[in-house]
Amino acid sequence: RQAQAVCIPAIHLHMSAATMQVSQKDFEKAQQQLKLLKKDPGNETKLKLYALFKQATEGPCNSPKPGMLDFVKKAKWDAWNSLGNLSQDNARQKYTELVSSLVSAESAVQKEDASPEEGRHDGYETIIVTTKNNITKIMFNRPDRKNAINHKMYREIIKALEEAGKDDSTIAVITGNGDYYSSGNDLNNFTNIQPGEMKKMASDGAVLLKEFVGCFIDFPKPLIAVVNGPAIGICVTVLGLCDIVYASDRATFHSPFSQLGQSPEGCSSYLFPKIMGLAKASEMLLFNKKLTAEEACAQGLVTEVFPDRTFQKEVWGRLEAYASLPKNSLAVSKQLLRSVEKEKLHEVNSKECEVLKERWISDECINAIVSFFQKKSKL
Repeated sequence: RQAQAVCIPAIHLHMSAATMQVSQKDFEKAQQQLKLLKKDPGNETKLKLYALFKQATEGPCNSPKPGMLDFVKKAKWDAWNSLGNLSQDNARQKYTELVSSLVSAESAVQKEDASPEEGRHDGYETIIVTTKNNITKIMFNRPDRKNAINHKMYREIIKALEEAGKDDSTIAVITGNGDYYSSGNDLNNFTNIQPGEMKKMASDGAVLLKEFVGCFIDFPKPLIAVVNGPAIGICVTVLGLCDIVYASDRATFHSPFSQLGQSPEGCSSYLFPKIMGLAKASEMLLFNKKLTAEEACAQGLVTEVFPDRTFQKEVWGRLEAYASLPKNSLAVSKQLLRSVEKEKLHEVNSKECEVLKERWISDECINAIVSFFQKKSKL
């Protein structure tokens, strides 16, 4: 468009009265269309529109330059003054073209929004990944298993987080499909393992878990958990690595590690005492206390709780507003908030995984998991 501003077609120099009349009508129509736009076109575009409108209605800039500290007026004056001696007819034409391009772009977006497959990423089986309105959503998608995380799902979440960290989205959101957020580690990961394979299983599992938690630690953008239902185990502990946690009032938070002969992970052994205090963290991590959404919020693990009937509408309205904020500013600010402890968190993650590797091959853990499946089979 800047090139067009310089290379003005000769036809504009010999406009008939009829053509000028049509241009005036188009100009007035464009003003009405601009008022109907639903999406804010952004400050840069609004300044262009302002300048072209002033040039079209008043001619070249003729007002005194505002003071340096009057930022808004100075930005408007600079935009108008930059048009120089552009004729009113050409300014009208360019204003109309710019509004037309905005209307067309918004219309295209609305058509895309109407498509249920819009922004869906291919290559995933256990999760659904979509990018829409500057938000990449990672949805746990094993509702028949209460979104329990098996080995394949661990790897797919890692892949999705790595891709979301590099794509054009502003924020990333993690949520669950169905009634559960996630029931945590799928204990079927521990079944059908021969005695001679236990050490390899534990070693491979610790490597996978370390990489999984590391993706949360290193994630470069705001990461928001939308907890739509009960949450258990690993999907609870990594909430401390998310930037915001919104929960439905039907969500619960449970980390039954000692009940299963295991130990904390997801950096919870370090973050939970910082978030909720040592006594409350001990109650949850050592003695398996299940928290309601309100209790989790009161203890600082959850940012805010919403009524389940309005949960999705209220939360996604906020997320779309967050996603309209300047992307780079959000990313830089997150790094400032998180960078101080990033090295410590990786150290904690490594230690927790080493301890868990030993727990997984212990008789205590094996017996606890066998007991779990026995009780489950009697239900």
